[in-house]
Amino acid sequence: MKSPALFVARRNLSRNRFRSVLAGLGILIAVVAIAALGIFGNVLSLGAADALGDIGNEVVITPNADEGFDELTERQVQSIERVTDDVTVAPIRTETGLVTRGTESRATTLYGIDDPAAIYEADEGRLPDRHTQGAILGSSVAEQLDAGEGNVVTIDDTTYRVIAVLEPVESFGPLTADDAVLLPENAIAGSGYEQVILRGEETGATAVAADAVRAELNAREERIDVFELSEITDEIDEFFSLLQSFLLGIGSISLVIAGVSILNVMLMSTVERREEIGVMRAVGVKKGEVLRMMLIEAGLLGLLGAVGGVLVSVLLAAGLYLTTPVELWILLDPANFFYLALAFAFGIGVSLLSGAYPAWKAASERPVDALRD
Repeated sequence: MKSPALFVARRNLSRNRFRSVLAGLGILIAVVAIAALGIFGNVLSLGAADALGDIGNEVVITPNADEGFDELTERQVQSIERVTDDVTVAPIRTETGLVTRGTESRATTLYGIDDPAAIYEADEGRLPDRHTQGAILGSSVAEQLDAGEGNVVTIDDTTYRVIAVLEPVESFGPLTADDAVLLPENAIAGSGYEQVILRGEETGATAVAADAVRAELNAREERIDVFELSEITDEIDEFFSLLQSFLLGIGSISLVIAGVSILNVMLMSTVERREEIGVMRAVGVKKGEVLRMMLIEAGLLGLLGAVGGVLVSVLLAAGLYLTTPVELWILLDPANFFYLALAFAFGIGVSLLSGAYPAWKAASERPVDALRD
């Protein structure tokens, strides 16, 4: 035998298969708990981030109603454009109106925006860089009115030709226009703006722009409110990090329980084989060999349980993909493989730690004392 310790360890585990299976099953359940809960938390986090889209790169500027300001003036918008770099500035006027096509009509929000292409994307038609004529329908409005590019709609007694239909927006944002209609800026009554949207390629750029706008417009009095949507994403990330830690903590409790089970199995095995171990020591088997044999037993239990736990976790993840709208790229995120590896390593590590004391106890006992009893 090239590895007599491994042979003896396998033989000892097969002597009481039921007890060994129960101990391995405990490790399996614990590994599944850690891996599955870790993957579940990561999937939730990535799904939420995907649903939020790029809102972390946006800043919403509105007049400070608490201080008596009800609109942003043209001069303030020019100041915002002057102090911001590397971001898109989109001033917007807002009102409600009734949009009609044929016998179908609905009340909707009207956005007066000069450059819709800076914020939105078209599903039909083309978004102009300078919006001077025509109406752009949100996806829900277009669907309800059965309207598309080239059709004519009436908005508050004014007729517009539809020049584009916006793509459905699946993420949360400050100006989700699925239920809105975009019109030229001068089609909305008033000389001021209800809000200004800043959008940059990176969160850092919009944060710098937001600070510059505060310093410029709120130097003497709080005339505007600046809301950075990255604050929402930061809070959501913090929540999911806490949730993930909580879920992993629950899984770790299961692993501790499984470790206690293996400790019990190994202690019982040591007691039952006390005379056998004494004979082995009496015929010249060294203390280190006995210690190695017992640790291999514990390691085998952990290995079988950990491998089974990883396989079950993979099956659960596959079931999650098949039965829920979770996208494949979320399940294949490297962090999910990390949780599988972490659970596998913890399963084996806890098994070895649980078997360490019984192994030391068995190897340290004097052969004479073991044989005398």
